[in-house]
Amino acid sequence: MKTLPHRYIVVEGPIGVGKTHLVKRLADSFSGNTLLEAPEQNPFLERYYLHPKQSALPTQLSFLMQRVKLAKTLQQDDLFTSLHVADFMLEKDRLFAQISLDDDELALYNMVYDSLTMHHRTPDLVIYLQASLP
Repeated sequence: MKTLPHRYIVVEGPIGVGKTHLVKRLADSFSGNTLLEAPEQNPFLERYYLHPKQSALPTQLSFLMQRVKLAKTLQQDDLFTSLHVADFMLEKDRLFAQISLDDDELALYNMVYDSLTMHHRTPDLVIYLQASLP
């Protein structure tokens, strides 16, 4: 069986660049566990695209909760799985919040983020994918 010196790998990059595909290939090649985002499970996302200002905070909090829940599986699975590969980086969530929230919403979001990510595990390796638009 092939092994890697890393136990937690994150693949990041823009939408549609192939993050999830690479995550699945890495996990399959090295018998790892995948942690995959599910944006379609965010009940606020459609509203956000229609009315970004009114829906930004619940959209961001929903993504944060989903990602934190996935990240918590890292602590639970460590005894049984030697490799975890994710198609998201929890720290990216805060960047999107800074872009989409007003000052008061961002202050509230940051309080929630800080309390939920206090014991968050940082990746051993981050792979950032880039591609031209076509």
